[in-house]
Amino acid sequence: MNNDKQPCLFAQYIKQNIVVILFFAAAAFISVLVFYLYELPVEAVIYALVLCLLLAAIIIPFRYYRYYRRHRDYINAMNNIRLMINSLPDPETLTEYDSRNIISELAKELENALNEYENDRNESIDFYTTWVHQIKTPISVMRMILESEDTDEHRELMAELFRIEQYAEMVLTYLRLGSETSDYVFKEYDIDGIIKQAIRKYAPLFIRRKIKIDYKPVHARILTDEKWLLFIIEQVLSNSAKYTFEGSVTISFTKNEMLKISDTGIGIAPEDLPRIFEKGFTGYNGRSDKKSTGLGLYLCKTAAEKLGYKIYAESLPGKGTTISIDLHKEKIVFD
Repeated sequence: MNNDKQPCLFAQYIKQNIVVILFFAAAAFISVLVFYLYELPVEAVIYALVLCLLLAAIIIPFRYYRYYRRHRDYINAMNNIRLMINSLPDPETLTEYDSRNIISELAKELENALNEYENDRNESIDFYTTWVHQIKTPISVMRMILESEDTDEHRELMAELFRIEQYAEMVLTYLRLGSETSDYVFKEYDIDGIIKQAIRKYAPLFIRRKIKIDYKPVHARILTDEKWLLFIIEQVLSNSAKYTFEGSVTISFTKNEMLKISDTGIGIAPEDLPRIFEKGFTGYNGRSDKKSTGLGLYLCKTAAEKLGYKIYAESLPGKGTTISIDLHKEKIVFD
C-alpha cells in the first residue's frame, strides 16, 4: 500500500472500523428514536444528535491520525527490514503483540538459516579451494610431460589441459562471486599491464588456432580491481578463442574508458544475443558445441556489476562478436 495515497488509506481505516462506526450510528439512532417516542421537544432531539455528530467529528480524525502514524511507522520498519524488530512500533493490542512475537521468531529462524547457509558456503569454498590447489599439482606434472616433446598430439593435449585448469578456476570464481564478502582491492592500474597478462595466458591457444591478436598499448591508468578485471578479460578471450576459427581478435581501449574485445568468429544468433549473460544460457552455438557451460559470460556480467561496470555485446552471425566493458568510474578527490 502506498502511504502517499491518503484517500486509499482513509478508506482502509473506515473499512477496519466499520463495526464501531455502525454501532455508534445505531446508538445515536436509537437515542433519537427513544427521545421521539417519549415526545421530547424537537430541539432536545436535534441537540442530542448534534452532540453525537460533534463527538464523532472529534474522535474519528484523532483516531485516523494515530492510524496514519502507525502505518507510517510500519512503512519505515519495512524500509529498514534488517532492523525491523527494533524499529517496529510498540504493540497496542493483543493481536499486534502476538504478531510481533511471530515476526521476532521468524527473524531468529531466518538469522539461524542465514548463518547455517554462510557456514556451509564457507566450507564449500574451503573445500574447492583446497581441491583446486591439489589438482594443480597433477596438472603441472602433465604439462611438464607434454612439454618434453613437441608433437601435434602433445599440443592438442596441452590445449585440453589448459581448459581443465580454466574450468577448475571457474568453480572458485563462481563461489566467490556469490559470497556476501569480497576481496576487492580498488587501485589505479595500468590497463596495458592487465590486458597483456590475459593475452600471455591465451597466446598459446591463439597461436595454435592461427588467430592474430591485434592490440596497441594505450598507456592509460584506470581505477579497478586487477584480479577481477583480469578474470573478465580472460573469460571474453576464452569465448573468442572457442568460437573463432580464423581471422583475428582485436582489443581496444577508448578515451572514455571503454574496453572493446572484438573477434571474427561465428557470431551470435540475434534471438540469443539478449540472453547471453544469463546464467546457464548456452544458445545455439553452445548447443552445437556441446562443451559450453553457459557460465563464462554470466560470471563476467556478475563480476562487472560487482566492480560497478557495465558490459554489452554486439554481434552479427558469421561476422563476429564485440564485447564492450565500460570501465569509467568517477574519480574521488580528497581535500
